[in-house]
Amino acid sequence: MPRADAALAADRERALAAATVSRETSERLDRFVELLLTWQKTTHLIAPSTVAYLWTRHIADSLQLRDIAPAARIWIDLGSGGGFPGLILACTLAEEPGAAVHLVESNAKKAAFLREAKRVTGAPATVHTERIEAFATHFASKADVVTARALAPLPQLLALSYPLLVKTGAIAIFPKGQDAELELREAAKSWMMNAELIASRTDPKGRIIVVRELRQRLA
Repeated sequence: MPRADAALAADRERALAAATVSRETSERLDRFVELLLTWQKTTHLIAPSTVAYLWTRHIADSLQLRDIAPAARIWIDLGSGGGFPGLILACTLAEEPGAAVHLVESNAKKAAFLREAKRVTGAPATVHTERIEAFATHFASKADVVTARALAPLPQLLALSYPLLVKTGAIAIFPKGQDAELELREAAKSWMMNAELIASRTDPKGRIIVVRELRQRLA
């Protein structure tokens, strides 16, 4: 086995050892990874430096969000990019009746990848090729969680997600890095919220921000 393949296989083992997924889900994730590595040769989906750690850096990082809202069935993922966390979450929800993940991605090439990933994995996902602001104006279904990963600083994320959170009553789950507390303090200047910081299982310095009851501060 080539060194790169061996490293990826070892990374897969570490990632799945830290997550509880069914055999069917792990098979869907394998198909997703195979597709992503093929597309990565021509389309920038993840940072090249993270390819060898794809399973722990991206997949396991996405999987941990299910444990924060285990009963959630309808998710909205803003700026889905290479499928993290939205498509990964959809893979875990494929066996759940009524589950759906809405992937919002304005980049046409990345949206095409997401549609192909949905096809090969059989994940219950719908790809929306449009800007988040446009999606928020017409989305009228129920939702349990709005999420976004590596999209924007928290103040901007709250502004983008606020219309959806108000309309659907969903909570927000935003994986963040070591500056999560700083972003939260900055966001508190313009927003009132019930916020919780959860330690990331995949990044010792990372935090996951969970937002409930978001309200704008009056000027």
